[in-house]
This record gives sequence, structure tokens and C-alpha cells, in this order.
Amino acid sequence: MRSLDFTPYYRSSVGFDRLFDLLDSRTNEATSQSYPPYNIEKTAENAYRISIAVAGFTEDELEVEVHNQTLRVSGKKAASNDKAEYLHRGIATRNFERRFELADHVIVSGADIRNGLLNIELTREVPEALKPRRIEISGSAPKVQTINA
Repeated sequence: MRSLDFTPYYRSSVGFDRLFDLLDSRTNEATSQSYPPYNIEKTAENAYRISIAVAGFTEDELEVEVHNQTLRVSGKKAASNDKAEYLHRGIATRNFERRFELADHVIVSGADIRNGLLNIELTREVPEALKPRRIEISGSAPKVQTINA
């Protein structure tokens, strides 16, 4: 796979550094990370859910953290004294780390585990100052004052 070089864009643009870094990291990450599988769904107009398959992990072995608009989910499996002899081991329980870039004004509102899925609830809360507002247009003509000399 070819790697994209965003260097010419860095020289001719101001304020888009984060965008180019995001694009660059996504092109490198797309081919290297596939475990664990996940879904991203829109549950309402300003609400989203990330569901990550974490079968075999307990709550204590999972960590959800947000820092600088990046959601990081990691799982560290505790050392096991399992002496079982597996004929086939298809349930992966290896350590993992997944990162998701969050858009501006998106916050993590909660997380829970159900049926082997870690569900992370996200909410977009746009500040009142940034929401569109309607400006009333007055229909009356401006009053003209005459000055008597």
C-alpha cells in the first residue's frame, strides 16, 4: 500500500495540522489493527454508541480513557494459571488498544458491559454560543429626520 505524503499541505495551510495528522495516522492504522471488532452506531440525533467485542475480559481488565479528543480503550488480560490443553482456541484474549478520534464537542457519557460487548455512549453537546440562531429582520423603513436650518 502506498503512503500519502501531506508535507506540501503543511507548508501551504494554517490550522489544519490536526486534520493532516489524523489522516496520516488513519492510513497507517487501517491495515495494522483489526482486533477486537467494533461497531459505531448513531442512536439519536446527537448520540452515538461504540460497541467493542470484549468476550473473555472482565471490567477490571478493561480501561476507557479520554485525552485530547482521543478515546482510548485498552484491555490487559490478567496472567492466567490455566493449565488446560486446547485442541482449538478461537476466542482471542490477547491484550489490545483501540483509539478513536472524537469530533469537537463530543463527550463520553457512559460505558457498560453486556453480553460480551463493551458499550461506550457518546453525546455531542454543542455550546449555546455555537448553535445557529435566528436574527429577526425588521420590516419598517428607517425613519428620516429633517433638520430645519
